[in-house]
Amino acid sequence: MLHRRVNGYDMAYLEVGQGEPLVCVHGSLCDFRIWSPVLGPLSRRHSVIAVSLRHYFPEAWDGAGDDFTIEQHVDDVIGFLEMIGGKVDLLGHSRGGHIAFRIAQKRPDLLRRVVLAEPGGELDASLRSGNANPPPPGGEIVAAAKKIAAGDVDGGLEIFVDMIGGPGWWKRSPAATQQERRDNAYTLVGQVNERRRAFSRADAEGIRVPSLFIGGADTGGLLAMIVNALAAHVPGARLAIIPNTTHSMFVQDPVRFGEIVLDFLAGR
Repeated sequence: MLHRRVNGYDMAYLEVGQGEPLVCVHGSLCDFRIWSPVLGPLSRRHSVIAVSLRHYFPEAWDGAGDDFTIEQHVDDVIGFLEMIGGKVDLLGHSRGGHIAFRIAQKRPDLLRRVVLAEPGGELDASLRSGNANPPPPGGEIVAAAKKIAAGDVDGGLEIFVDMIGGPGWWKRSPAATQQERRDNAYTLVGQVNERRRAFSRADAEGIRVPSLFIGGADTGGLLAMIVNALAAHVPGARLAIIPNTTHSMFVQDPVRFGEIVLDFLAGR
């Protein structure tokens, strides 16, 4: 495990492989360990740099403070990319996909290409179609955070994980995955007030970085709507759907995920 001092914070990361840098940004309740299934495939052609965002593992955070925001995490990753120097490829999943999208908006000069695996968030009225849209997940996040803050960590994690994966997903998760979520549980307390803006059509149409969106064929609800809506409006964007997978598509089918990402980064 390595560290770089970014915006006054010791940012932890892993680096594997050789070649053009590919920086990977994890989602909610995760950290750099989440990329383990695809480190092998991706590092055959790239120097894969998997970061842990501010207050995620290996930090043991108690949820206190006001610096857990989307804007802070965007600025931290930008600072990290500036230290690498030159243009890099950027891969983000879920909440990390939202962060990567905002970096593509704010600092396209730092990026060669961007890969967004089911970016998390909400759609504003310019991207919503009809009245059949699922409600945003804010209520579940608040309920989960309250349980965690009160000491019922597994109870809070079950609410959040089942919201994403479906009923029973938490209890069916492998022990190692459950422990990773416990290690990051208090970041949900911070996430309640992270000030995440909804995606807009203008946001999508303003992206000028070559973009690939990846979704799981069996993902439903708001996440599926977001990946399809953004891919439809980002100029020149590609959309790849991996069969028989859900939101954790790179864990469920790392071989296919790696092939799709590597082909895109190679310009194929």
